[in-house]
Amino acid sequence: MIGALALTAGCSSREVQADNAVGAGALTFVDQRGQTVTLDGPADKVAFTVMPAPSIFAAVDRSYDRIVGINQSTLVANRGGMFATMFPASADSAVVAGNDFVPNVETLLQLDPDVVVQWGDRGNDVIAPIESAGFPVVGLKYGTQEDLEQWITLFSDIAGKPERGRQLVDWQRAEQAEMRARVASTQGQRPRAMILSRTGDTYSTTTAKGYDGFQFDLVGADLVTKGFVSDSGQVGPEQILAWNPEVIMLSGFDQSTPADIYADPRLANVSAVQNKRVYKTPLGGYRWQVPGAESPLMWLWMHQVLYPGTRDGKLREDIRAGFDDLFAYRITDDEIDQVLRLDLNKDAAGYGQFLR
Repeated sequence: MIGALALTAGCSSREVQADNAVGAGALTFVDQRGQTVTLDGPADKVAFTVMPAPSIFAAVDRSYDRIVGINQSTLVANRGGMFATMFPASADSAVVAGNDFVPNVETLLQLDPDVVVQWGDRGNDVIAPIESAGFPVVGLKYGTQEDLEQWITLFSDIAGKPERGRQLVDWQRAEQAEMRARVASTQGQRPRAMILSRTGDTYSTTTAKGYDGFQFDLVGADLVTKGFVSDSGQVGPEQILAWNPEVIMLSGFDQSTPADIYADPRLANVSAVQNKRVYKTPLGGYRWQVPGAESPLMWLWMHQVLYPGTRDGKLREDIRAGFDDLFAYRITDDEIDQVLRLDLNKDAAGYGQFLR
């Protein structure tokens, strides 16, 4: 568990903790494009055009002090979840890119970061303007657990804290191994499940080709969208009925609620609707459903939603230890309720196991 890997524990509320950082001197590393990046030393100012990278960097650094620019979507998540509580400055961060990830070079020039983190697999159009403005770029790829672990390593390089990066990767791998052993010992059929987004009357979902293919399998679920092909991800209610998922986990990227799904007559015959097994995914330092620093906590939540247990407080303690180590923040019981979206999920089947 993360407590065994923590550098410090017991800090009260938001308290920045010192880490063993690499001293002054040039840093050289290779990003996910295969490009060599050289910095004069550990970066003092970092801008992120992508998400959820800032929350991962904050977990590596246990601080928000070096983050000077973020994506518009990240700003929305910061203000809507725990991140702005832990790091108040994150609620007013400068926006350096929108949902299309096109960099705002004018803002970058004003911020003058030491390095900019951008997608490295979406063409040169989103990178060239940054490099032309004179800023080093760290290019990222998205989609796998291996990518996430490399992000953590790259961010620890940028921060000059390689040992911290190794600790976080070790934690992720240890939690994976523990989850695989837990699932292997579980009796019975694997629940059929899916991630669902709703905007107006339109639904969309994820496929097994992305990160959800990894994490649903890891926690012991059969992802019903396996083999589904759609450029937009849009899916009709008839297809959801045909899949008939036993568990629906709602995206944190929209305002949909379990009540919205229960109220849609088109989905009335879906197993998850009939059995009240629709759950809003947690929102902690970032939206838990995507690969991030808090992913091991998401795996624990998913497994317990899929295989409900007793009200033992274990996940709450894991969240408490996780926030302490990742963000140097002592989270309260009310804040844990907020992360778990108890206001939206309290009436869902089995969710009483997460009550304090």
